[in-house]
Amino acid sequence: MKAYQIESDGGIDALALADRDIPKPGPGEILVKMKANSINYRDLMTIKNAGARGITEPRIPNSDGAGVVEEIGEGVTEFKKGDRVVGCFFQNWLSGSIHDDVMGSALGGAIDGLLCEYAVLKESGALPIPAHLSFEEAATLPCAGLTAWNCLIESGAARPGQTALLLGTGGVSIFAQQMAAASGIRTILTSSSDEKLSRAAEFGANDLVNYRNIPDWETEVMKLTNGHGVDVVVEVGGAGTLAKSVEAVRIGGRISLVGVLTGGQIDPTSIMRKSISLQGIYVGPRDMFARMNASLTQSQIHPVIETVVDFKEARDAYRLMESGQHFGKIVISI
Repeated sequence: MKAYQIESDGGIDALALADRDIPKPGPGEILVKMKANSINYRDLMTIKNAGARGITEPRIPNSDGAGVVEEIGEGVTEFKKGDRVVGCFFQNWLSGSIHDDVMGSALGGAIDGLLCEYAVLKESGALPIPAHLSFEEAATLPCAGLTAWNCLIESGAARPGQTALLLGTGGVSIFAQQMAAASGIRTILTSSSDEKLSRAAEFGANDLVNYRNIPDWETEVMKLTNGHGVDVVVEVGGAGTLAKSVEAVRIGGRISLVGVLTGGQIDPTSIMRKSISLQGIYVGPRDMFARMNASLTQSQIHPVIETVVDFKEARDAYRLMESGQHFGKIVISI
């Protein structure tokens, strides 16, 4: 089979297309013929900084993928040949809070990922694809989709009538926008592009802030909430935007931190004084993924895909991610 491999710190251009044997599923495992991958900023950074992430041998990138069950291992009862499935980002995280054993099971990082023609997953490391979604759409769910759901609905605890601040128009933020609109949650969304803000409005964004035109966007958010602040922030920027998010959230509000896109420092004083709950979010467990899929089915939400790139041109998908010009998700069709 064909598989892309990280073989050095040479970045996107050094991503190698290699021949590998088709793996065999062991007990409790399934062999999946991959149909689509989606990429995340984490995948790009893994390719560009493999050594810093402890990857010292050829590693297949990408955590997110969907396909068809080709073969089942001994003892598998949940799936059969021909079933449409989507992989779980963490193969060892079934439920509850994250723990040490989970971290070593991250696809495309600690273990081989899914940018290949065939992959073996644990039976407990996959879920059925919602019937209304294509393979390409399903491939966007494991990281960005579940992260948005966790940030906003589960750990974020946003409820109808509350207000959420969403930073940017990447995969997590646009997923969060769709979920918020379906749940009756008001949103304030930021971007440096009026064109992207206009597109976000089509998905129900209530208030739009161009942070290039309004650098002190936290002040604008406070104005839009009559001085109270938002109930929850989906914070994808990192340290460089976190201080502004702290100013924009209400007393007793919640900030779900998922991003490392910008550098900087944060003074914890305001977090303490406002009694803010600041939580790091690293995707979510399998049972949460299943709850999200049920909600997507009920709301008939279709993920927003910027473009679909052919497997042969996979490197172009990372170049688009690197440019920051995308809106929503970038998918690789296999």
